[in-house]
Amino acid sequence: MPNKITISSLYIYPVKSLAGIRLQSSPLDKMGLKYDRRWMLVSPSGDFLSQRKVPKMALIQPKFINKQLILTQFGREDFIVPVANPKKTLLVNIWKDTVTAQRVGQAADDWLFEALGIKCHLVYIPDDEVRQCDREFSKEGDRTGFADGFPILLISTASLDDLNQRLEKKVEMERFRPNIVVSGCNPFAEDHWHQFTLGKIPMRGVKPCSRCILTTVDPKTGERNGVEPLQTLMRYRKQGNNVYFGQNVIHDTIGTLQIGDLLSFK
Repeated sequence: MPNKITISSLYIYPVKSLAGIRLQSSPLDKMGLKYDRRWMLVSPSGDFLSQRKVPKMALIQPKFINKQLILTQFGREDFIVPVANPKKTLLVNIWKDTVTAQRVGQAADDWLFEALGIKCHLVYIPDDEVRQCDREFSKEGDRTGFADGFPILLISTASLDDLNQRLEKKVEMERFRPNIVVSGCNPFAEDHWHQFTLGKIPMRGVKPCSRCILTTVDPKTGERNGVEPLQTLMRYRKQGNNVYFGQNVIHDTIGTLQIGDLLSFK
């Protein structure tokens, strides 16, 4: 009998490019896994910030207590994130998109300045703000929050195992910031999953995920360590000018995902 493909890990990243939270289960909303990349740091001019330029963002750990978002950093007092102010909006730029976001407030900006040493604003994308996914790969009405381009990133453990066999020093899955990790398939099988169901949620694999220098940031230290694993990926996962690892996914209904959910095909 063929192996069963199941969810082995779930992650959300409430604040884009800060550390992630590992979950046993997660509801889905219209933008992806609930709370995933609903907040983001932007420059004073409104351009999004990430570990690509500020690798120490990896050292700020979000957590939720009674649905309240809290930011933590070693050696500092936790910061309870206030509700964003719907009357204080800011046009923010994320890749080719411009989004109307809500400012969280000066206290949040001050805490982040002390944490990172850069001036920035913490912003939130409200439920009624529609950021359409790239229409070349999606349907009208497919939405995402502050993820790079699509609501969900899926990677198999087999793909990471394949990569680690080629590296002198193994890397963790957290380097690649997936939302869903599945086990029980062959390496890079997810490249070819175009229509499937996870648990009870129908999904579409719409575009392999192109990778960048962010994968060279060690999430434990917030430092960029050389050129791996990107250099090794370039040797066997490069197509054209891009290096691919993982599959961007769009969900067709809302519901709940949990560890152990079975992946099946239509």
